[in-house]
Amino acid sequence: MTRPKEDDTSFQAETPEGIGYTLYPAGLCARFCAYSIDTLFQWLLLIVFFIIYYFALNAAVGFWIIMLVRFALDWFYHVFFDLFFRGQSPGKRIFGLRVVNSDGSPVGAGASFIRNLIRFADGFIGLYLVAFLSVAASRGFRRPGDWAAGTLVIYTWQSQIPRPSDRLDWLSSLAPILPSRPLSFEEKQGILMFARRYPLLGAARANEIAGPLAASLQSQFSPGAWEGRNSPREERNPPQDEKDGAGRQSGVPGDQPFDLTQGASGYLLGIARSFAGEL
Repeated sequence: MTRPKEDDTSFQAETPEGIGYTLYPAGLCARFCAYSIDTLFQWLLLIVFFIIYYFALNAAVGFWIIMLVRFALDWFYHVFFDLFFRGQSPGKRIFGLRVVNSDGSPVGAGASFIRNLIRFADGFIGLYLVAFLSVAASRGFRRPGDWAAGTLVIYTWQSQIPRPSDRLDWLSSLAPILPSRPLSFEEKQGILMFARRYPLLGAARANEIAGPLAASLQSQFSPGAWEGRNSPREERNPPQDEKDGAGRQSGVPGDQPFDLTQGASGYLLGIARSFAGEL
């Protein structure tokens, strides 16, 4: 996971397949409101249990039963929702939050239990002062339990893995590159498929995928010769005027044309530009 810029709280993460996406950690106010809703919900569950148990037995409820249920709610309420509701307790769902691992993957049983175990240390001094100071002062707005478990609380409507698009109109901003030999229909389809997935890939992964084919099309390069070259993504940011509903940039613009010094991915994208309108 890439550290955010000084003026930005987002984190750049990458899936094992090399697909890059952005995580937006939730701040102190949103997390406090979600926790307040969850606390209220826990008390409502406790009251409902008391009423049902009392009228079912038509007798006074033993104090130890109430304490046992309270213990279960304190220790396993958040763990239950982390594991079976994709990291969203009722409070987090209302405010559009979710618990995930630092790389954006779903939180596991061990990490969930650790972060909730240390929840009691957060309130050791009283009024959750430790958690307040940690969330307010740390990147990613992490409390001690998040640091110990390697987790983040993120906004779900922003922190989503993008999906490939069939639109290739952003290629028109690139300078076309003619391959060193005629391409077969299958090779053209493969290059176009790479171009469609390019906006989702990290720079290193894009060059890794493009390297072998780019080397075969440009004889003076070998797959290893592309290593260390910059990709177009490292030179420019995606367009600001083309975004989807989740606020993600969906294209790869360029005021300057690509050239061979910009890596294997830039070379293949330039080739894709040269015949994108034919298929």
